[in-house]
Amino acid sequence: MLPGNRPGMYEVEQLISGAWGQGGSGRKSTVLNPADGTPVTVVTHSGEEDVVAAVRAARQAAAGWAATAPADRAAALHAAATAVTEAAGELATLMNAEMGKPVDGARESIMAGVGTLRQYAELGPTHRGRTLAGNDEAIDLMAYTPRGVVAVITPWNDPVAVSCGLLGAALVTGNTVVYKPSERTPATGWRLTQLLAPHFPEGVLALVNGDGSVGAALAAAPVDVVAQVGSTATGRSIAAACARTGAKPLLENGGSDPLIVDAGVDPVWAAAQAAVGSFANSGQICVAVERIYVHRDIAEPFLDALTAEADRWAADLGPLVDRRLRDAVDDQVQRAVKEGARVLRGGAVPPGPGSFYPPTVLADCTDEMAVMREETFGPVAPVATVEEFDEALHRAADSPYGLAASVLTGSMSHAQQAWRRLPAGTVKVNAVFGGAPGGAAHPRRGSGQGFGYGPELLDEMTATKAVHLEAPPTGW
Repeated sequence: MLPGNRPGMYEVEQLISGAWGQGGSGRKSTVLNPADGTPVTVVTHSGEEDVVAAVRAARQAAAGWAATAPADRAAALHAAATAVTEAAGELATLMNAEMGKPVDGARESIMAGVGTLRQYAELGPTHRGRTLAGNDEAIDLMAYTPRGVVAVITPWNDPVAVSCGLLGAALVTGNTVVYKPSERTPATGWRLTQLLAPHFPEGVLALVNGDGSVGAALAAAPVDVVAQVGSTATGRSIAAACARTGAKPLLENGGSDPLIVDAGVDPVWAAAQAAVGSFANSGQICVAVERIYVHRDIAEPFLDALTAEADRWAADLGPLVDRRLRDAVDDQVQRAVKEGARVLRGGAVPPGPGSFYPPTVLADCTDEMAVMREETFGPVAPVATVEEFDEALHRAADSPYGLAASVLTGSMSHAQQAWRRLPAGTVKVNAVFGGAPGGAAHPRRGSGQGFGYGPELLDEMTATKAVHLEAPPTGW
């Protein structure tokens, strides 16, 4: 139990100018446990005046934090990472209660966030500009400076790890931050802020709470960067707000990530990869596999193996975050069935409490179906059969999104074609997840803009200033 809260219920507060308190809008909302529908969190939404005050306080603190030595900023971030590590079990319990992720998986995700904090603590002091080749009487250089105030708006599906990345990169480069976690996981964001904030000067990190109206007010405020991970619709509204204010938008948004299964691969192995990509975290992952193109030569054994994988995953799958999302997922599945898809497993809302949805396998899908065209964000594996690898590439590339893509193939030629031709920020060959630390990518189209990870995120959080220095004339 957290201080000041009764068991099983959390009263969330905001943080402005170093002071904790209730939001001023007077509007309250309650988060329900997605496993059984019991109340977990009560939050009073921040008002517009709270957003204004938080941004003002962050602006007032910006100059002092920017002038802090990079090594001292890094030390603060390391101390914050230690605090998160020590509270990882508590945070995992909160994540499980608010969005349904099993505790062991939640803890792994939190520790990935800790690793990101430490990564940026190490990279921050080494982030550097460069000198330019000028004349002998002058010094020319390009220097990085903090952008100022960063608004960080984060999602519910991986609330600690995503927040740690954006918060860590912004803070270590000398920016101040106003942070708004998702209204679906407010206690997780609140507790994370409680762990981070004591390691930074007053006003450097603020927390505001609430729904999309609070996020919209923050995006429209006089900040310098709006960094958001979430839906495409929200990202587009943020981009429009930034066009009006001049703030830099940094967006990772929706996706409909394809998986291509080439002829000649082991269908059982390929099905296991497809299941991980489609069913992990109940499909609630930004880079989840959302549509599958399998070569006709192995389609039948692949579908048989994928059906068996769905049976294996069924016992361990957590709930979707809420019934609203479950209804949207099921609506896509039912529309696909009406349009000709075959349900091989799942495909129906189960009885009982909570917002559970079974791992679902659909065959005979077409690209016109919403389940193939739109983001589903649930444990659904829609499969289409193709005649040739080139057909799969063409159909996979035909999407309003461009976040990530995966290809399973034994052909080096096909692997080369895939990563060159698929218009996605990340292309993975022979693995649906994974990658070296420090990787960064540009999402395309409706999936966002800007680097959201890796050392390049430090570039996004800073501005480059060209400096020309000449000595004064002799005789002064």
